Amino acid sequence: MKIGVIGAGAWGTALSNLLAEKGFKVDLWVFEEEVCADILNERENKVFLPGVSLSENIRPSNDLDHVAANKEMLVLVVPSHVFRSVAVRMVHHPTEEGIIVTATKGIENETHLTVSGILQQLLPPRLQSRIAVLSGPSFAKEVAKKVPTAVTVAAFDLEAAKVVQGVFATQYFRVYTSHDVRGVEVGGALKNVIAVAAGISDGLGLGYNTRAALITRGVTEIQRLGTRLGANPQTFMGLAGIGDLVLTCTGKLSRNWTVGYKIGQGMKLGVILSDMRTVAEGVKTTKSVYNMSRKIRVEMPITEQLYRVLYEDLDPKQALQTLMSRDLRSEIDEE
Repeated sequence: MKIGVIGAGAWGTALSNLLAEKGFKVDLWVFEEEVCADILNERENKVFLPGVSLSENIRPSNDLDHVAANKEMLVLVVPSHVFRSVAVRMVHHPTEEGIIVTATKGIENETHLTVSGILQQLLPPRLQSRIAVLSGPSFAKEVAKKVPTAVTVAAFDLEAAKVVQGVFATQYFRVYTSHDVRGVEVGGALKNVIAVAAGISDGLGLGYNTRAALITRGVTEIQRLGTRLGANPQTFMGLAGIGDLVLTCTGKLSRNWTVGYKIGQGMKLGVILSDMRTVAEGVKTTKSVYNMSRKIRVEMPITEQLYRVLYEDLDPKQALQTLMSRDLRSEIDEE
């Protein structure tokens, strides 16, 4: 199978190496010239995945058209805020039989579309059934080290999901299938929002009780929005839901948790982001989710307070006080 991976951040590089070590020849599109040179000459992505020796089967290139052309599977792993601009450049390449796998987690600010929604706008209708989404609790560094990991691939066509499942599955990387594309994407995007909040909590030194409450009530917010958008509520109890949420809210490898932690310690968001080479998707996704929840009238108090901390410079302690002093209510939503 001819495979192209679009995006050479930590996750794109880790997935490329997984496939390459299975014997696939992987063309990898790299945005940065110096990163491309390092992978080609040193067999290492020193910027985004340092310390991992990369397979000779990975063929890096700065030429997007070269990587995307004539592939039976394209794997898109670029930040959500540039997803549309990159996708526009390569959507004319997929063939009738090709599968497009997205491993990007986020929601577009302007349109409130998930990445599969963006692809549905750009691709002709006959190719939309070939879209698949890969998500779940999976730090790139641990996957690169062959730490046992389980994820989910969802597709509109279950046969396409099974193809992706077979291509990616290894002895250390277990892949489940799902029909719920919307749910898998919502879970993958919104867990980053709650992870920023969990990081703030930890940065404030609030303890395990507070973090557990944030994770649990975060699941409620994710379910509220997801089910309103047509997702299967059971998805949020699985790998792409609670699994990814727990990982991102408790693991110090999480970029989103790290951003929140630094905010909790008193640093300003602009300073934090200016020092980061990688992307914390939860920052931009918070804005998308906050605006979407107001538009479709879904109650999401954690997201609302996090938005005010990130974009209105609200003191995190005041945000916590607002959450804790809300009107008392039943835990379970009853409609």
